[in-house]
Amino acid sequence: MSGLPTEQAKAATRAPLGLYVHVPFCASTCDFCAFYQTQPTAVGVGRFLDGIAQEAALVDWSEPVTTVFWGGGTPGLLAPRDLARLAATVRARCGGAPQEWTVELAPASVTEARLAALKEAGVTRASMGVQSFQPALLEALGRAHSREQIYRAYDRVRAAEFASVNLDLMFALPGQTEAEWAADVREAVALAPDHLSTYCLTFEEDTALWVKLSQGRVKLDPEHEARLYESTWAQLATAGYAQYEVSNFAHPGHACLHNLNTWRMHEWVGLGPSAASQHAGWRGANVADLDQWLARIGRGERVTEDRVALTSALRAEDALIFGLRMNAGVDLSAWRPRCPEAPWTAVEALLDRLAGDGLAQRDGGWVRLTDRGRLLADSVGSEVMAAFSTEAFVA
Repeated sequence: MSGLPTEQAKAATRAPLGLYVHVPFCASTCDFCAFYQTQPTAVGVGRFLDGIAQEAALVDWSEPVTTVFWGGGTPGLLAPRDLARLAATVRARCGGAPQEWTVELAPASVTEARLAALKEAGVTRASMGVQSFQPALLEALGRAHSREQIYRAYDRVRAAEFASVNLDLMFALPGQTEAEWAADVREAVALAPDHLSTYCLTFEEDTALWVKLSQGRVKLDPEHEARLYESTWAQLATAGYAQYEVSNFAHPGHACLHNLNTWRMHEWVGLGPSAASQHAGWRGANVADLDQWLARIGRGERVTEDRVALTSALRAEDALIFGLRMNAGVDLSAWRPRCPEAPWTAVEALLDRLAGDGLAQRDGGWVRLTDRGRLLADSVGSEVMAAFSTEAFVA
């Protein structure tokens, strides 16, 4: 009898399930960061690890976890013994080793002992937040690492032999020139990471940069940002990195599976304060406060913030928004039968207009943005939201 064994066949067709753990501890707050974070203390870290174990026990899932992602905060700031303890909790709930396991690192906290703990746990992907190689720009961002620490940390990460190594860069920084950004990209490429993420600086409310923007001390320049986007894409294409999402580039086999599964609107479980979840019919987040999160977990409560029913229409809307950010685009023919109640007439009219304006391409049931369209991906996402908010659909 040919074909896969029953269990293998089930695994091959099973929808991916992600696990995200938000580690909220940071030694200092970067000027651009709006993620929930708090200063680490021995007591606080211990309570957090206890809480993760308690919350994991509250989640009802039987399917194996496909991908794991530790974000923050700075997960790599935990002591080796605490990294091992957190990993043990994760592995106990994963049903085996995940296909991909990513941990975010900050250059200033990368040590051989921490990397050894992560490798021993089964981590496959290290993602290091470099942001820039220019000392003045790092200082302007409030980053707590130096150029020398970047190189020392990268050498240590490579020596640990993770399957994939990613570097994060940031552009359109206050005072940053096109030449400085091109130099940052060149330096990153020279290190030969498997994956590069290049993010345009955004001004989030309640951050130091937002205050500077509101005071007129820094200014937005969309035309400058567009030039930096386009130069990045050209430079990385020449260096052999394939763009697969507006801000993400990889060598073959090194795209981030956890992010791809999220953008494709599969399910994930979020653990930790402020962690979001899309699972078991609901989407929502945990409260963004360590003490409040622990109190609620103690009462058996989780995903209480912004909690909404995970309808097929909500999935379809976000599948379009995030799918259009990916170079592959999104397959409408797969979403129409899953969500017949969505306002497809309004969506089709929008997509036809985008195609007519040279911002999108239609290929059968698939739609994808052009290079010019990806420059306007945020605006396109807003228009998709507007199409799904038509009066006829809401009614």
